[in-house]
Amino acid sequence: MGDVTPTFPRPTAQVQPYFEVLGLEDTLKFLEAFGGTEVRYSLKPRQTSKLVGVVGYAKAKALGSVSHRLQRRTPIAKEWRARVYRSKGLNIADIARKLSVSDVTVRKYLDERPPGDEAQLSFF
Repeated sequence: MGDVTPTFPRPTAQVQPYFEVLGLEDTLKFLEAFGGTEVRYSLKPRQTSKLVGVVGYAKAKALGSVSHRLQRRTPIAKEWRARVYRSKGLNIADIARKLSVSDVTVRKYLDERPPGDEAQLSFF
């Protein structure tokens, strides 16, 4: 039997350049660490920089080489991250904590209703 590899949601256009350089796990770590902020990229990053601490020297340098493709402010990408976390098996509450949002917001991102919350029947 072959290994079953989980399928993850495709990155959004904003996230794609980071994903190409960092891969899935490091993209998630990067967005968690830097989402919503400006990051300075360099072809010669300092070993002591937070960026190197999060993704490692080689990937920090690689981000520097594609910095012309990156947004000035790092995307937060909460909806995409919520879908990725769900595909990895995280429950709604854990996703909400990771994203610092409510469980209601996570359900909206995932288009999931809580148990027992069936849609109201139409009168017409």
